[in-house]
Amino acid sequence: QAQLLESGGGLVQAGASLKLSCVASGRASNSHTMGWFRQAPGKDREFLAVIDLDGANTFYSDTVKGRFTISRDRAKDLLYLQMNSLEPEDTADYYCAAGSAVLLVSRLSQFVDFWGQGTQVTVSS
Repeated sequence: QAQLLESGGGLVQAGASLKLSCVASGRASNSHTMGWFRQAPGKDREFLAVIDLDGANTFYSDTVKGRFTISRDRAKDLLYLQMNSLEPEDTADYYCAAGSAVLLVSRLSQFVDFWGQGTQVTVSS
């Protein structure tokens, strides 16, 4: 059984910071690639960031580059997303994702093997 469990979401004001965490277990553990996506109401799920097994390679969407930082603690099967300078447009459900190297290259949701249940982030203006 594979599981990804996110935490750290909440309600913050514009300009604030939040750090999301995701713990992997079962078949999701030690996935080559882990990442974050988000989905706002009425919108498609959006790629944010991915990181490979050793943390040597990271990729970000242009929307969050420079504001968000993805990191990974391989020994603890933990994935993080540090989010700074949050804007109301960042309001969404945030999902942890895991997959193979194909996910690292493609950054497409159809190549995600495992999804978390999501954690809600709300940014007020």
